[in-house]
Amino acid sequence: MNLTVPTWLTLLRILMIPVLVLVFYLPYAWTNFASAAIFGLAAITDWLDGWVARRYQMHSAFGAFLDPVADKLMVAVALFLIVQGHPTPWMAFWAAVIVGREIAVSALREWMAEIGQRAKVRVAMIGKVKTTAQMVALLCLLYSVSPNTPAADIWMGVPVFHMGDWMLAIAALLTLISGAQYLMAAWPSLREEEKAARQKIKKS
Repeated sequence: MNLTVPTWLTLLRILMIPVLVLVFYLPYAWTNFASAAIFGLAAITDWLDGWVARRYQMHSAFGAFLDPVADKLMVAVALFLIVQGHPTPWMAFWAAVIVGREIAVSALREWMAEIGQRAKVRVAMIGKVKTTAQMVALLCLLYSVSPNTPAADIWMGVPVFHMGDWMLAIAALLTLISGAQYLMAAWPSLREEEKAARQKIKKS
């Protein structure tokens, strides 16, 4: 298997996940900065591997599979850490909505790919806006809720925690909307497959 530069960047993003968990729990005053910085670096590699793949035509099947896996793992782990650092019902609810939607949409895309209709559930603009809001929210919250650092609600006059909290709520709402759009796009294919399955049962 030939590992391209984008694939190496994706693998690096996966390797950052245990580093993020370790740093988040270190008993030092700077861990909130470090946690946010690690997540920010992972977000940069996410953008960079896509840019390199497109710019230099370094596409691969393994990279196409691994990239969304790395993204979802990093986001899920960051959400789990944030909920542990700030265990409120609302924070847990936003996290559950985002993780649950990612699981559901991944399953939907896999099924649509099996029937040759994956193009119908391609990433839409609202999904990109959701991703941006989500990344900003996670950066702010990782900085704010580290369990072993003093309260870091304010940074240079900016209410970091409250901004992250609201951005996560917005990301969760956009997550539901984009998930509904994916389902609506896939619904005709789902109906056709269900109809074909029933006809097959009748013939048998």
